[in-house]
Amino acid sequence: MVIFDNPATVPTPAGGYSHVARVELGDRTLLQLSGQVAIDADGKIVGGNDMAAQADFIMDNITAILAAHGASLDDVVNIRTFLTDMGHLPEYGKVRAARFTGTPPTITTVEVSRLWV
Repeated sequence: MVIFDNPATVPTPAGGYSHVARVELGDRTLLQLSGQVAIDADGKIVGGNDMAAQADFIMDNITAILAAHGASLDDVVNIRTFLTDMGHLPEYGKVRAARFTGTPPTITTVEVSRLWV
């Protein structure tokens, strides 16, 4: 059974997608989150060119989406990050490290030419 959801605790997605797919697997649940971007409820980019502000906003959204389904960052097994400038990796990495304080999940970070925002 799959349930698609957009928790009220985060801005509504800016397109035709859901923030999370909840897949019931008997006695376990798998949450598959959509990619998150630093766009607030008014459709404005959060933090301008401040990577740390954007990353904090996104991590807050991820935390809220997980919490709405009874999970936390401790339950995350994989993070895929797309940056438009790998020069921002240290700033992003600091924010990520502050949120994932135990054994980190698997992580892939790549540079892309642009994002949809």
